[in-house]
Amino acid sequence: MESLKVQRSPDGLPEADAWQDALPQAVVRFEEGRITHLNAAAARLWGVSNQKAVGRTLLEVLRRHTLEALAERGGELELDVAGRTLRCVAVPGALIVEDVTDHRRREAELREATAILSHEFRTPVTGLRGVLEALEYAMPTEMQQSFVKQGLQEVERLARLVEDLAVGFRPTRARTVPLSEVFLRAERLLLPELSAHAAQLSFGDDHLVRADPDKLLQILLNLTENALKYGPRGAAIEVRAAARGSWVEVSVSDEGEALSSTEHLFQAHTRGDHAPGLGSGMGLYIVRSIVQGWGGQAWAERREGRNAFVFTLPGVAGLV
Repeated sequence: MESLKVQRSPDGLPEADAWQDALPQAVVRFEEGRITHLNAAAARLWGVSNQKAVGRTLLEVLRRHTLEALAERGGELELDVAGRTLRCVAVPGALIVEDVTDHRRREAELREATAILSHEFRTPVTGLRGVLEALEYAMPTEMQQSFVKQGLQEVERLARLVEDLAVGFRPTRARTVPLSEVFLRAERLLLPELSAHAAQLSFGDDHLVRADPDKLLQILLNLTENALKYGPRGAAIEVRAAARGSWVEVSVSDEGEALSSTEHLFQAHTRGDHAPGLGSGMGLYIVRSIVQGWGGQAWAERREGRNAFVFTLPGVAGLV
């Protein structure tokens, strides 16, 4: 009786196995716990050739009891291996492993972007609510026009945030602006909160800087709101600016309890140990992200018995 001939590819592999080498997923075929074939992606992933792997046990080659158990029972799981995220699926006679690291990173970036936008939209929406509530009441025409102007500014800011959905979150509309212009805008928006906390807000010397005014406003609002949360009722919040070579250093200080550690506060979804109420934990993370976007630095330290949250931004020599 004539024996059957197995068709082989040019590299010597059976045709049934050769096509698997074109797959991006790692494929490990096995029988009774021993490997019968590794495709090219699997050989690269585990650093062993198909020839050396065939006949050895799954545990010898894959070096993970979790994968051996998965092959026995079937199903799927995700593993972190050497900084990569692997999605592993077991079907009868085979393990299929896909590197989903980039996919998971994009998912994390999307969650982060959503949290940032949610945080940034809050400020103009709160401002608009205050304007509309004020306009419900009769008032002099001049005052009414002032409220309408403020409302239009916040609508414009919302429009710019919507545009940021397409272009990212780094400052892209930098211009030369006096700090006092942004200080006054921040103070106006914070009046209700300052009044509720019986707090006093003061600003120091003016400086010309190069920045996106909306992003700079967001930083000041975030830092001042933090000072209101953590400082005692009726305390003074000071915003000071000083030239540091070609940069301007801005600090927002409060009279809150000394912080034993501050670096972790700038991480995403992190809040202070005694933070009241609910919050996203994104405020300081957003501050640092914006500041780093224009090449500056952001940090916190203890200064003269007060907590100081500090950031730097490009300065412009001389005031106009």
